[in-house]
Amino acid sequence: MEINKKAYGEYVKKLTPKNPLGKDMLKAFLVGGVICALGQMSTMWMMNRWGMEKETAQTWTQLELILASVLLTGWNLYPGLVKWGGAGALVPITGFANSVVSPAIEYRTEGHVFGIGVKIFTIAGPVILFGVFASWILGILYWAVQML
Repeated sequence: MEINKKAYGEYVKKLTPKNPLGKDMLKAFLVGGVICALGQMSTMWMMNRWGMEKETAQTWTQLELILASVLLTGWNLYPGLVKWGGAGALVPITGFANSVVSPAIEYRTEGHVFGIGVKIFTIAGPVILFGVFASWILGILYWAVQML
């Protein structure tokens, strides 16, 4: 049975959801901006209120954002934020923490080793692997340029 390509194309076009690009970009900008603004406010508060040095305050802010992302993922709130805000919720450090925690939560019923241990880096593993590999390559290139 031969499929009519034109009819099939129209069928696919009819079923494909239409995403308003401008609206999606605005929502991503707002969500990412709010996450980053909260992080900046936390850093400034720690520097001004507790007298922390900038680097120390930034480190604690990163830990706070990661913890918030993990808790919101565990309470099943972060996926809704990602669905609404798109890349705005996925790009910052909170999105990376979410990508590590989500598989762990999903596969926890399979046990600590074969569930959480095996699946925890399903999404984040390739990012870590290729990040380390790219750093290694760039380090060798940097070393080679320095030797010249």
